Amino acid sequence: MATSAPWHDRDLLAFDLETTGIDRFEDVPVSYALVTVCDGQVLDEDASLVDPARAIPPQASAVHGITTERARREGMSLGTAVRRIADALLEASGRGVPVVGMKLDYDLTMLDSCYRRETGRGLLEEGFCGPVLDALVMDRHVDRYRRGKRTLADLCAHYGVVIEHAHDASADAKAAAGVVRALCERYPELRALSPGELHVAQQGWHREWTVSFTEWRLSRGLRLEPYDDAGWPIASIAPGAGAESRL
Repeated sequence: MATSAPWHDRDLLAFDLETTGIDRFEDVPVSYALVTVCDGQVLDEDASLVDPARAIPPQASAVHGITTERARREGMSLGTAVRRIADALLEASGRGVPVVGMKLDYDLTMLDSCYRRETGRGLLEEGFCGPVLDALVMDRHVDRYRRGKRTLADLCAHYGVVIEHAHDASADAKAAAGVVRALCERYPELRALSPGELHVAQQGWHREWTVSFTEWRLSRGLRLEPYDDAGWPIASIAPGAGAESRL
């Protein structure tokens, strides 16, 4: 692809995890996908099951179809997977290749937590600086008042992107990359920014959404999440938040 092509038609690294649960600090991957896409075409794909070294709850298996027995039989070790994924993301970041996906603050925070347990260091300490391009964050910003849910399947339907085998890491990664490209095609203000500028802009957009969502929860007496989203795309545990509050 010629360097004169718009950035969303050049290399993108699509990333997705399927996991043991929804706690980004304590749960772990059971599969991953890293898919290099250029001009909508898959150039390279690294995807695997992961043995999480713990039982996969039935409710998680019901979503992605990966059982404890299958993960133990077919998956690579958790430590190997975490280092492999981190190496790929750090390499992409070093080259300025955008990491794209859907709700990547979840995936990246979980990976960061796992990597910290493996190595004693976080992704940011290792030099990861993005750019990260999140389909959900961008969609919330450009079409803030659209009614309805905003799952990956919903965004695919809205932007005309085909998704096959939802909740399969590889399929979800490719679909999220398609949504990011479709967003840039539809909204000139997105593609007018460089990936680095868009990364910084998303930090502000996500912070604005978080403030609004927090106010909404408080107005209804709902529990607040015990993590700090100000550090998007990698969240940190809020001061004084115990493990029991994340259950």
